[in-house]
Amino acid sequence: MPGSKAEILKSPMPESHSETVTAVVHYYRAELARMAGWRDRIDRTSNWAITVVAALLSVSLSSSSAHHGVLLFAMLLIYLLLMIEARRYRFFDVYRFRVRQLERHYFAQIFSPAEDFSANWTHVLGQNLREPNFFISYGEALSRRLKRNYIWLFLILLLAWGLKISTPKSQQEGSSLSIAQSLHEAVSNANLGSIPGWAVLAVVTAFYLWLLFAALHAHRGDDDESGFGQVHV
Repeated sequence: MPGSKAEILKSPMPESHSETVTAVVHYYRAELARMAGWRDRIDRTSNWAITVVAALLSVSLSSSSAHHGVLLFAMLLIYLLLMIEARRYRFFDVYRFRVRQLERHYFAQIFSPAEDFSANWTHVLGQNLREPNFFISYGEALSRRLKRNYIWLFLILLLAWGLKISTPKSQQEGSSLSIAQSLHEAVSNANLGSIPGWAVLAVVTAFYLWLLFAALHAHRGDDDESGFGQVHV
């Protein structure tokens, strides 16, 4: 007769040290693969952003008839990609935390044992597996990606846009290059359809001041383990 239903449904648990080690190693490899997968998604988004900037800069600056609104559109696209990347970074951070727990508290102890080094790490990891939580907020993730990568793309677009609106005749087909003779002329050249140039300039200035604040805003260290909502895995 086969075992009881309770015995059949019971999850097989490691019964020896070697089985435990095997389970840990396979689990580590699985989490490492998940972390690498999200890392690859982050890199893809960054590559898309660089491609967008290069393409729209080429369109805007290579043609005298190209409108400066092309660069404003590029800023919008880059911000959308930044939002996508910030979301991906939050998931990456969860799996990186799990991998680092194993590396710091298990594998590091094998190679260089330390007394009483975070003895409750298995409890922390187990709780995170039972109730997955993000370790950083969406705003913090956005700030990190902005500070490390995207701020440079936004600065390049800002410089290109400033060049475009400060050379009004370069936007007209067949006209020679000339620099705006006054601030009023440059502001007028920033007109976007029926939207006056001063309004466009005010919005761009406010947007970049917000980006600067977000990039310089201080956050907790990478090792902080406070949660900000559940991860849907």
